Order: sequence, then structure tokens, then C-alpha cells
Amino acid sequence: MDWDQLEVSPRIIAAVKKANIKSAGNILTLSVPELQKLANLSVADVHHLQRAVSAVLRKNLGVTALQIYSEKAKFPAQHQKLSLGCKVLDNFLRGGIPLVGITEIAGESSAGKTQIGLQLCLCVQYPVEYGGLASGAVYICTEDAFPSKRLQQLIKSQHKLRSDVPTEVIKNIRFGDSIFVEHTADVDTLTECITKKVPVLLLRGSIRLVIIDSIAALFRCEFAAKDAAIKAKHLQTLGAKLHSMSSRFLTPVLCINQVTDRVREMNSEQIDLGLQDKKVVPALGISWSNQLLMRVMVARTQHIAPAEHAGGILRTMEVVFAPHIPQSSCYYTVDLEGVKGLDDYTQS
Repeated sequence: MDWDQLEVSPRIIAAVKKANIKSAGNILTLSVPELQKLANLSVADVHHLQRAVSAVLRKNLGVTALQIYSEKAKFPAQHQKLSLGCKVLDNFLRGGIPLVGITEIAGESSAGKTQIGLQLCLCVQYPVEYGGLASGAVYICTEDAFPSKRLQQLIKSQHKLRSDVPTEVIKNIRFGDSIFVEHTADVDTLTECITKKVPVLLLRGSIRLVIIDSIAALFRCEFAAKDAAIKAKHLQTLGAKLHSMSSRFLTPVLCINQVTDRVREMNSEQIDLGLQDKKVVPALGISWSNQLLMRVMVARTQHIAPAEHAGGILRTMEVVFAPHIPQSSCYYTVDLEGVKGLDDYTQS
């Protein structure tokens, strides 16, 4: 804070500077005796100083929800989303994946979680006008090898999947060169990757998307049931680091999660998170759920999509919770070209 803008005696300002007090927060959070001792000021001087700091801060008025909603150009992080590369799914998710916060996609094996992650790795590289962020992605694998063969199939099919994008734009994007793959074998390695390696890529502007596949694998291996409190602490720490990184760089964080069988007893976590009708629930419990901005569950059905939708296995995508989307669901398929929503099957 610029202390010289305060309407107080130069003597008080000089004392604050001499005490090496850097922020207005220190003035307002430290007690009067603490400030007296730190800056060698009288009680009256401290009260005068606190009132002056408060007056300056009050001039910087807060932002209302209406302003954020109506002045989109001034608040891009609240309105811009990362496209999934499919208009149906983008409409379903109100534009796509939020730029700030942790989005989780949870589901059983073969539900299509990794397919969505791979498609987002390509979508993020498109220019902003086509739903991308004109940057790359980092894909952190915690259990399986990175599916590079499937990625190449998706890259070759981009001109078919993204018919909304001019061919020349697609040809000019070198998709494979902007996806950074990291394999982590334990929680410490994952934390180091998030705190040291990924920020370097973000600072260079090389990436604008972080994907962890999967978040549950490491924690399930390293922590037994008796270590629940320790595991919760690690999850909270990891979540805080991901949130900080996402907020600082306006970078979407996608965590792919496994599921676990629902217990017979209805516990408060399942009630609170809208999972009371589920046979399976996302892994890692409420400690992890509290770190999420949006939770999406995907599942594979026993039905085949109609011929006009390539006849693939029908899958469901359901928003469990999100601040901007009500609980709702839609159908989608996965074929050679990628992940596609079914517009005429969308349901709420």
C-alpha cells in the first residue's frame, strides 16, 4: 500500500515505514498494543492510522454479482469457458469447462473419462474465437500409460469433429507439440509436479490446461482406512495448490476420478452431494469434494445409439453440482472422431 496517500501526520507515516509494515492488512489485523510496540506509536496514533487505512479501502468499492453478470468484457474469467469441441456438450455445460477452479469427471472404467480429457487437450489449442485458449496442456498420468495412439486418432479426425473451424486454422495447429505428459507414481511426486514443473510451463505461456488422470489412484494406494485424517490433510493441501494455480493463471484444472461402491447406510456426504440414488459414488470422500467447483459423473449404458449417431455405445453425462448449472444430464457417444453429445437425447 502507498502510505503517502493516507490522510495522517507525516510522523505516523514515517513510523509505519520505519517499522517495515507492508500492507493495509497488517494495520487492520494487528492489535492496538502490537502496532504500538511495532511502530512505537501512541494509542491515539494507532486509532487514527486504522481509520485512515479503512477510509482508503472503502473507496475501492466491491463488485456486485450484477456487474459480473452484465459486464462480461471486464470479467472474462467468470464468462469464458474451455470448449469440449462439441456444441451439444458445450450447451449442456453452459459453454464448457470453467477457467478458474477444479472440475472433476468421475465414473467407472470405460465410461469415457480419458476420452474427454484427450479431447480437451486438443480443444485448448484452438484460438479463443473457436472455444480454445490458444495454448497447450499438461496431462499427468498416475496409473496407466498415456494413450498416445488414441490421441493420434483424434488429431487426424479433427477436421471431421470440428467442422465449425476453417480447415486452414486446423492445419496450422501442431496439436502433438503442445501436450506435455508427466507420469507420477506417488503423492509426493504429484505434488512436486504441481508446485514446480507445471508453474514453469504456465509462466512460459506453454499451457493453459492441467489434467490429472486419475486423482484417486495415488491416494488409494498410499493411505489405508486408518489414515483418513492424514489423507484428508494431503487432499486439502493439493486442492489449495491447484486452486491457487488455476486462479493465478486463469487455467482450467480437470481431475479425472474413480468411483467406489455406495455403502448401504445413507451417510450425510451422499445426501449433501446429491448422490443418494447412485450405486457408485466418486472416490476420496467429502474432503476432496469440498475442493471442487464442478463435479460431473459419466457412465456407460447398455444401449446402442441410433444409426444417425454412428451406432456407438450410449453414455450419460450428469452434472452433480456446479455453481452455474442445475443438476441435469445428457447422452453422448465416443467414436473414432471423438466425444459427441446427442442433442435430441438431452434430458433434465
